[in-house]
Amino acid sequence: MNSVTPSATTLALRVLLPFAGGYFLSYLYRTVNAVLAPHIAADIMLDAGALGLMTGMYLLAFGSVQLPLGILLDRYGPRRVEAALLLFAAAGSALFAIAEQPSALIMGRALVGLGVSACLMAAIKANVQFYPPQKLALVNGIILFAGGLGAVAATQPVQAALALTDWRGIFWILAGLSLAMAVILFVTVPDKGSGAGGGSLLAQMGDVAAILRNPDFLRVMPVTAIALGSFMAIQGLWAGPWLRDVAGLDSNAVAQSLLAMAAGMAAGYLAWGAVSDFLGRRGIHILVVAAFGMVWYGLSMTAMALGWGGAPVFLSANFGFAGASVSLCYVVVAQLVPSTMSGRATTTLNLIIFAVAFAVQWGLGAIINLWPKIDGGWPPLAHQVALWVPVVLTVAAMMWLAPLVVRSWRNR
Repeated sequence: MNSVTPSATTLALRVLLPFAGGYFLSYLYRTVNAVLAPHIAADIMLDAGALGLMTGMYLLAFGSVQLPLGILLDRYGPRRVEAALLLFAAAGSALFAIAEQPSALIMGRALVGLGVSACLMAAIKANVQFYPPQKLALVNGIILFAGGLGAVAATQPVQAALALTDWRGIFWILAGLSLAMAVILFVTVPDKGSGAGGGSLLAQMGDVAAILRNPDFLRVMPVTAIALGSFMAIQGLWAGPWLRDVAGLDSNAVAQSLLAMAAGMAAGYLAWGAVSDFLGRRGIHILVVAAFGMVWYGLSMTAMALGWGGAPVFLSANFGFAGASVSLCYVVVAQLVPSTMSGRATTTLNLIIFAVAFAVQWGLGAIINLWPKIDGGWPPLAHQVALWVPVVLTVAAMMWLAPLVVRSWRNR
């Protein structure tokens, strides 16, 4: 494998598609609670704070392993690491399916977060190993598109599945899919030396410290973490209650709008990757494209904070499409360091993103919970006040990023 350059078809079948399948599953896990949350809360009596904590445990567990994950990816390769971790996702989904107490839900959700923690980072690492730099935005966009399809599957398809089984049955199905995906990855994906195996653990941790001191990383990181973290928190949980309480939709209409959001995100992943590839060949840096998309995303989130629920399907699709642009920053960060350190660079960023996502997902619930429930939901004002927090933080982080964007534009 190392001596012969594989064909595009071989790379697609043995690298791109298996990792795309893993990220499909990861995103399905991440967002499925937006549809299942009312059913889970009704069975096990969860308030908004407990619901946010339970769902956010995925993000906390996912993010907490990102630094050691980066070292493992650089040292042992994406194939072995992701296949092994997906076994934890299978166990966590099974525990979630049999849970009778909030504590079991939280533990199961944490195991799932741990189990799928490598799905995107392993794919990005594999793409760095097998594809030329100029193709990374496009192939990463394909991986992210697969995640978008997972988000689509977590909406109306899951809602339809509830007619055949309950939320516990859905998590049993996810446990089986996780186990199958682990086997497929281990059997299908080829090995390729990372070039990082000879360094000591201390030296590799030192590389992480160097990444955290990189001035360009420090410009990109805050807005990426805040924008993507808030996007994950809203899409993964609070978009559903917002559509119900602010836009006034019933459960089927909520599922339709969440489907539009997921479809918009999936289309966005492909579109932003293709546009970045097209403009990159004409001298426009990928960071400039990402900055444009993040401004668009900030405006979409502002519309939600203002309580604009008159066209919920359009707003949802727009929110998903714009939010997908933030993922371009993974490519930006991967290109700031040598390829042998790309796993640590992207997982360091991912650690911060998921810490922010957990804080936002739980924090929005804590703010919303300050208002008493009305007819099974919360007042629109509760959602609006909560959403202004990520809006203001995103604007501040965009201002911090601006000098690097200007420099990238001038150097085109």
